[in-house]
Amino acid sequence: MGYFNSASLTFLKGLKRHNEKSWFEAHREDWQLAIHQPMVGLVEEMDLRFARFAPEIAGDPRRSIFRIHRDIRFSKDKSPYKTHVAGLIPLTAKKPVEGGCSALYAHFGIDEEWVGNGTYFFDDKQLQKWRKLVAADKTGQAIAGIIAKLRKRGYVVGGHDDYKKVPKGYAPDHPRAELLKMRGLTAGFPAIPRGMLHQAKLADWLVDHGNATAPMVVWLHEHVK
Repeated sequence: MGYFNSASLTFLKGLKRHNEKSWFEAHREDWQLAIHQPMVGLVEEMDLRFARFAPEIAGDPRRSIFRIHRDIRFSKDKSPYKTHVAGLIPLTAKKPVEGGCSALYAHFGIDEEWVGNGTYFFDDKQLQKWRKLVAADKTGQAIAGIIAKLRKRGYVVGGHDDYKKVPKGYAPDHPRAELLKMRGLTAGFPAIPRGMLHQAKLADWLVDHGNATAPMVVWLHEHVK
């Protein structure tokens, strides 16, 4: 028995066609059974398993599933609901936020899927720490080595919307210039094998990749949290 099933896909397709409050409220029970509960179950399982090899992880499934409601305050698209489900296991006891440091971030939808870990965007304080650590030989070489090993194994490791130039105060030709320009650091997992989203072994697959990328997550937690 898996976490998601055909009912999950049917609900998301329906929501995409009828992205309005009246439709959602009429199908709220379907959302609970086919989307929300499976995601809670998956995050709970990941939280337990990850803690075995990375005790720093302090996820709480009760507050690790993102709301289905979109933030439409500054968006031209006023559709009230997301057509995907997302959750994470945070590396902090504080309330998790999208972009924060996580041991696992999973995003499942009808248009795209993404699973990985790390910090999508550093906050201002974290960014300053990151740059100093990257510039220093000992810590900079350590994280550069971790990144190189993960990339060699096929993980997509890097930042998002990074700066085009090395920040002021650092040499433009710094040996770790690429890292100095990053605004965050994540490791994206390979594409989920076809059909696995509906199988119980999805948890095993996530744990395997979570274990493989744990050195990067732990480094971030210890140095940049």
